[in-house]
Amino acid sequence: MTNATLNFQTATGHQVLAAASKKMLRPGGRIATEQLFEWADFQAGETVLELASSFGYSAIALAQRYGVRVVGVEKNPESAARARANIEAAGLTGQVEIIEGDVFHLEAISEQFDYVLAEAILTMQSVPGKARILAGVRDRLKPGGKFLCHELLARNQEAEIHQALAQVIRVNSTPLSQANWLAACEAAGLQVQQHQTGSMGLLNLHRVLQDEGVMDTLRILWNVLTRPALRKRVLAMRRVFQQYQQDLGYIVLRAKRA
Repeated sequence: MTNATLNFQTATGHQVLAAASKKMLRPGGRIATEQLFEWADFQAGETVLELASSFGYSAIALAQRYGVRVVGVEKNPESAARARANIEAAGLTGQVEIIEGDVFHLEAISEQFDYVLAEAILTMQSVPGKARILAGVRDRLKPGGKFLCHELLARNQEAEIHQALAQVIRVNSTPLSQANWLAACEAAGLQVQQHQTGSMGLLNLHRVLQDEGVMDTLRILWNVLTRPALRKRVLAMRRVFQQYQQDLGYIVLRAKRA
């Protein structure tokens, strides 16, 4: 679906932000992702399975920066096609692969990996959905392989925050408390080794500058200011984020296949 045909009344939050030209859609931003990668300690030649690769930007960056081989799973055919074009343009067709598939059916992938990476994916699922995906993650890891996770945190008021987010993001966004995120991993046979929490600043101007840079931030602001339907949705999300700013945060964790 192109920006020209996107229905801003019904589109999901990540589709709306992508239409505004925002690339970093993780609740903890670039800093949280960098912490996750520091814990990972990637080595050249290792393998990474990335869930919901979208346009392939992070898969490409991982391959270029660390020399790992990345397989991305992306459900949306248009996004998968765009990701493949981006990979070809980067000259990484032998190192990065995009599989058109569903994160609920990771058993369709026969390979096991050194790492599985999931950022802002599990939050969007129900509690049973989270459990199903985590079981698939465990099975796709080599013995001793690492799960790298970056998700939205609800320090308190989980049920109330779930309802408020579902209304403005248009998906079943279900952030968990720190204790419940750790418990969900452990229940799936993923032993949490390190974790860290922090504030969520997805639509905070300082965080946007930090994540996107000056020129891309100006592009985002222009898009929001000049497109009324887009602006309405972005401001609605921002109001909810501000309302629950004391309770909303992010969590990053590294877990090992037990």
